[in-house]
Amino acid sequence: MDEPELTPRLTPAAALFYRAIGVFALGLGIVGAFLPLLPTTLFLIIAAWAFGKSAPKLRARLYAHKRFGATLRAWDQRGAIPPRAKLAAVIGMGLSLTVVMLTAANPWVPMGVGVILTFCALYVLSRPSA
Repeated sequence: MDEPELTPRLTPAAALFYRAIGVFALGLGIVGAFLPLLPTTLFLIIAAWAFGKSAPKLRARLYAHKRFGATLRAWDQRGAIPPRAKLAAVIGMGLSLTVVMLTAANPWVPMGVGVILTFCALYVLSRPSA
């Protein structure tokens, strides 16, 4: 008797869709490695997820990467975020909120953004450290 597959097979269109998401997220992650306010790791996590559904070899290459592989594996296995990344994320959120506060014409906009970023920061800080 054949064993059932652990992951269902994708249609060619679905596989192409997931691969496109992976390539797009990887591209943004690469750009984020050079632009300080674009989150590299988040886009690499998205790319790994999409490649995991459509191109396992590409996912394995991301996990084997000498700089980002350990962070991706820590997130995948334990939902862990390194302390330095937590600090960078919270500082980035604070800077973003400051820019919104200085530029928004409507006072409700910074309040809304502040609430959202507070919950995002609490989530990041609540994750285990790598």
